[in-house]
Amino acid sequence: MEANQFKDFAKEMIDYVSGYLENIRDRRVLPTVEPGYLRPLNPDSAPVVPDKWEDVMADIERVIMPGVTHWHSPRFHAYFPTANSYPAIVADILSGAIACIGFTWIASPACTELEVVMLDWLGKMIGLPDEFLACSGGKGGGVIQGTASEATLVALLGAKARAIADVKREKPEMSDADIVAKLVGYTSSQSHSSVERAGLLGGIKLRSLQPDDNNRLRGEALELAIKEDREAGLIPFYAVATLGTTSSCTFDHLEELGPVCNANNVWLHVDAAYAGSAFICPEFRYLMKGIERADSFNFNPHKWLLVNFDCSTMWLKDPSWLVNAFNVDPLYLKHEQQGAAPDYRHWQIPLGRRFRALKLWFVLRLYGIENLQAHIRKHIELAHYFESLVRSDERFEITEEVLMGLVCFRLKNSNEVNEALLKRLNGRGVIHLVPSKIRDVYFLRLAICSRFTEKEDIDISWKEVKDTADEILKK
Repeated sequence: MEANQFKDFAKEMIDYVSGYLENIRDRRVLPTVEPGYLRPLNPDSAPVVPDKWEDVMADIERVIMPGVTHWHSPRFHAYFPTANSYPAIVADILSGAIACIGFTWIASPACTELEVVMLDWLGKMIGLPDEFLACSGGKGGGVIQGTASEATLVALLGAKARAIADVKREKPEMSDADIVAKLVGYTSSQSHSSVERAGLLGGIKLRSLQPDDNNRLRGEALELAIKEDREAGLIPFYAVATLGTTSSCTFDHLEELGPVCNANNVWLHVDAAYAGSAFICPEFRYLMKGIERADSFNFNPHKWLLVNFDCSTMWLKDPSWLVNAFNVDPLYLKHEQQGAAPDYRHWQIPLGRRFRALKLWFVLRLYGIENLQAHIRKHIELAHYFESLVRSDERFEITEEVLMGLVCFRLKNSNEVNEALLKRLNGRGVIHLVPSKIRDVYFLRLAICSRFTEKEDIDISWKEVKDTADEILKK
């Protein structure tokens, strides 16, 4: 493909993409295809002679779109949002054109330096303490990971390296293997499954602690667990606090957990994957009170801040534990400026990395803080509007306090009836929800996900819930 063909193809694609997004509410949210639908729509093998780009464009609707779940439909209410905006899409085009692999500063200085600056911008926007920011002149700094799952694992491995070094200072006779066998970490039973997975990948025991009646992990529960484990000869070293749990968007009591971790030399990692974006609004920062006691903090702009996947931002007070843990420095990766700027390959699991900071740069500049704040506030207002509709129908109940853009609700009936409600709702295809269950109570989750969602869309979603409930209850 030559430049003139690329221009024609790209212009056609831009028109298609804008038309797709602006008219997305006209599409059925969930596809109706069965597993294996796509293979018969393609030849058995790749073409020997190239196809025309016009044929590829035509096949998008024929082959791809029938199997797409439309995450940016105003009636997609499952999981949590995945962000999308025109500035971020354009930034990805530029990133794809530059196509650098920014594992070291010299591999593409702009790739590294823009990331450093963007993480400072974003850290200031959410009110992070100066100790987390590179511009503070201290040890702290930020990095873009692929996902919050990666950030949780990276933090665990940094904490593991710190714990081994601490123990060896006091007991130099202990081997690394002996120390690791005694390490134990902590999280709430309401934490994301990726926390448990990080323990498995890191070869570490993780204890799942029970939260309080409001599903918040409290300092007393953590302190008791640490005391029990020390008495059993184990070495507490890592804890994860969640601000905005996946099941119900509840917030662990960070102000209590921080002092317990600090007093016991336990690395505190804060996972705010979804809710962290809301902290750009000052009125929601009370939910992160106590963040100054954390060792690392993570949230996903690619969930709620209009930055397309993948862009998971992570800050550390002392990244040297990661750098030391991950530092493999072959001659072909060395360069004269080492130490003067971060080499982000030492801050992550993979070696290679894309120019993801461009998405932040484009979105933050072209929206501005005030428009991003308006986006967050609008989603939360729409969630409260849906909450009011649910409360107006005596057949339903709200199961969790609505703080962000998620509403947890159910029929005042058995788990089986609520399961039937969800199955019928998703089968109708007008809206899409997913469930959760806490203490054996099954409920439905409605998340405000699309930047296109308006009050009228919420009215349609509520009518769909109400009408489907009528059908289920009649049966």
